Amino acid sequence: MIRPGLCSVTLRALEPPAVVELAAAAGLEAIEWGGDVHVPPGDAEQAAQVRALTEGAGLAVASYGSYLRCEGPAAAAEQETRAVLDAAAALGASRVRVWAGTAGSADATPDARADVARNLRRACELATAQGIGLGLEFHGGTLTDEVGSTLRLLEEVAHPALTTYWQPHQDMPREEALATLRAVLPRTSSIHVFSWWPGAQRLALSARSDLWREVFATLAAHGGDHDALLEFVPGDDPALLAREAGTLRELLAVS
Repeated sequence: MIRPGLCSVTLRALEPPAVVELAAAAGLEAIEWGGDVHVPPGDAEQAAQVRALTEGAGLAVASYGSYLRCEGPAAAAEQETRAVLDAAAALGASRVRVWAGTAGSADATPDARADVARNLRRACELATAQGIGLGLEFHGGTLTDEVGSTLRLLEEVAHPALTTYWQPHQDMPREEALATLRAVLPRTSSIHVFSWWPGAQRLALSARSDLWREVFATLAAHGGDHDALLEFVPGDDPALLAREAGTLRELLAVS
């Protein structure tokens, strides 16, 4: 099953009730709540309130979109991890999105890479104790900026609780993007869905429908459950969410 959903950062400027209302009206089924504005780490009360809003509208909490970088000294990294997991537990999230450091794979020193892997492994242990999984943000400027580095990091951490998200890397042509998806597919839990081309120009999702149609067909052929989460709309315009969600649902219907 591929479940259509929304990253709350798409509507970062809106309060959670408005995010929920728009997501439900657009026919989406789940929300990944961001840890930057809507559900700050360590704020279990806010997380519980957002969970109630979400479930009250008939939506699921897809995941908690944290900004945990999993880098630096072990003690500090664990403290940050515990605050994130407290929020995720109160939110009712079964998965937390995390980031693999703040340096790209070509720039990170061996020691920095080892620190990230160690901290990720410890985060997986802590998350597993609460019945929560972790998913790596698949993103430039981190150790997941390149598919080979992503696969290597998954092997270095070597924990079943760790999966990866997937999205087309910025300015990556269709066939190259699809090749990265196929490479990480067995360890992929969620997809961030947007249409940027060229570079960071935000287009309607339909502008790259050839890419997304193939992405969803690849996921469907592989099987298993995945979340397809809308992230970014042109101009960050909430009024466009219904149109973009409609395109997403149409693409999923033919996959």
